[in-house]
Amino acid sequence: MVIGIFALPLNNDERESRMGRHSDKAREVLLDTAAELFALHGIDAVSNRRITEHAGTANHSAIAYHFGDREGLLRALLSRHLQEMNRRRAVMISKVADDADLTDILACMILPWIQYLADRPVTSWHARFLFQVRTIPSMTDVLKASAGLNPEVEALTHRLESALGHLPSSVVRGRAAILGPMVLGSCAAYEERVQKGEKSNWTGVGYFLIDSCAGMLAAPVTHPDEYVTFTEEAFLL
Repeated sequence: MVIGIFALPLNNDERESRMGRHSDKAREVLLDTAAELFALHGIDAVSNRRITEHAGTANHSAIAYHFGDREGLLRALLSRHLQEMNRRRAVMISKVADDADLTDILACMILPWIQYLADRPVTSWHARFLFQVRTIPSMTDVLKASAGLNPEVEALTHRLESALGHLPSSVVRGRAAILGPMVLGSCAAYEERVQKGEKSNWTGVGYFLIDSCAGMLAAPVTHPDEYVTFTEEAFLL
């Protein structure tokens, strides 16, 4: 008796499941490819066609099929990142006491992002992509729309204000607003160094950044009546 020469036909549920898995994989490949090209060349310099070709698909309308349009692609990239950050951050926050000090609060802000990068393959583009997002004016609306996916950060910012009660709230928020670009820029540069062969030590990077941010936030206000209020979304991390 010969077994396996003729495959049984798939039923509708099996066919749809297989097609769904194929579609999900194609979507992830497009997201990874877009993040790589955006990180290397800049968001506005990379066309949809270039992304599909680099992803190895001849279907130049693949981005429209999976994401609707270019903004949908960018929102999907940000959402994938922020959802993972929210999950990791929620776990860390649940373990921190209500009267946590400044470094513990900053750890909840920074370490989930650092751990996320540490878990990526060496050829990761995540930090460099997000740094590009922050520096491209055309992405302002996308960033603002995505900020709502990160409610834990607002709660942590309130805790920063409480921990730094000796400073004006406006100063604390102004300083907190520049932490995101500072941390992202440092991580983007380190990510590139690791990709080029430097031995990875993301844990060391994380604690160095926590100490640096703590020092900046807690610094004395030398001219309380003369400071710039930063309105940028705090900590897209």
